[in-house]
Amino acid sequence: MTNQETPAVTIPTEIDTPEILVDRDILERNIDRMASAVRAKGLSLRPHAKTHKIPEIAARQIAAGASGLTVATIGEAEVFAAAGVNDLFIAYPLWVSPQKAARLRRLAETAQIAVGVDSAAGAAMLGTGLGKAAGSVSVLVEVDSGHHRSGVSPEAVVPVAEAAARAGLTVAGVFTFPGHSYAPGMPIEAARQEQQALQQASEGLAAAGFDITRRSGGSTPTAMLTENSVATEVRPGVYVFGDAQQLELGRCAVEDIALTVAATVVSHHETPADGPARFIIDAGSKILGSDRPAWASGFGRLIDQPDARITALSEHHATVEWPERGTAPAIGQQLRVIPNHVCLAINLVDDVAVTSRGELVDRWAVAARGKNK
Repeated sequence: MTNQETPAVTIPTEIDTPEILVDRDILERNIDRMASAVRAKGLSLRPHAKTHKIPEIAARQIAAGASGLTVATIGEAEVFAAAGVNDLFIAYPLWVSPQKAARLRRLAETAQIAVGVDSAAGAAMLGTGLGKAAGSVSVLVEVDSGHHRSGVSPEAVVPVAEAAARAGLTVAGVFTFPGHSYAPGMPIEAARQEQQALQQASEGLAAAGFDITRRSGGSTPTAMLTENSVATEVRPGVYVFGDAQQLELGRCAVEDIALTVAATVVSHHETPADGPARFIIDAGSKILGSDRPAWASGFGRLIDQPDARITALSEHHATVEWPERGTAPAIGQQLRVIPNHVCLAINLVDDVAVTSRGELVDRWAVAARGKNK
């Protein structure tokens, strides 16, 4: 995909900056495109809802054919179960306290729940906490496919699965997060490593007598690269909105960006006559988020001026370098910013403004905001 310029869209007059805007038409196109592509591969789509945290978006994903949702926390699962989603995977190696166990038991009464495990101790704790309800919750063993965060090596999955089985849990399969795909030139290699790890792990479990039905992988950079020769489902999240990281990685185009932050130019900074124009907008880290990978060219991008860069970020200020001095926007002009990492930005606001063809058409609550446990 190429980073092409997209026609400027007017910010609705009702918007007071800084505010997150979601273009409903682009969002729905992104949802339908991913659903169709994954279905054509013979895979199930289980989108990661930590990206959007919004029931209205989840409903659109389910309507487009998603088998269920992925979430990161019990709190997120509670929000989406209450919104009617009945198949949820908490893709995280939970350490289940008595409080968490009680919440999981209640969740399992209303929805099909699966949980990640990556240690024998964690599996035993989960089973003990759930008690008689252990059989109502299935687990997937997390495999490290190269990201080197949580997860065990493919050779080490059997002891974890055996501990889960002893604890009364149903071992449904394996999953991995190819997070190292979020770097230039890495998606193809990360997808290959994902497939290799899932295959080795599932073969080991099958040899140990486990009936493996789910092999789950696929981040946004790798979802379109994952094949059904090994995996059974993918769990992309960012695809619904796109962000500056995906844009710079070439995994989406400007016209695929569904979420931007409306901001206003509030100050001009004096710069040498032979340098770029520099100005300040009213969207800082408290709405854009502060993520900036070492390879990223800035703290975000301006959707209508792809050559501009956000070069510095404070809590309520962003410094923008504009390539052509004579065309820099005046104080008071509004701009749309693409956050680097959209998952952080969405978790910083209570609701989002929903637009269609430049008009404000709705507001959606970020219902799972702050549900970090």
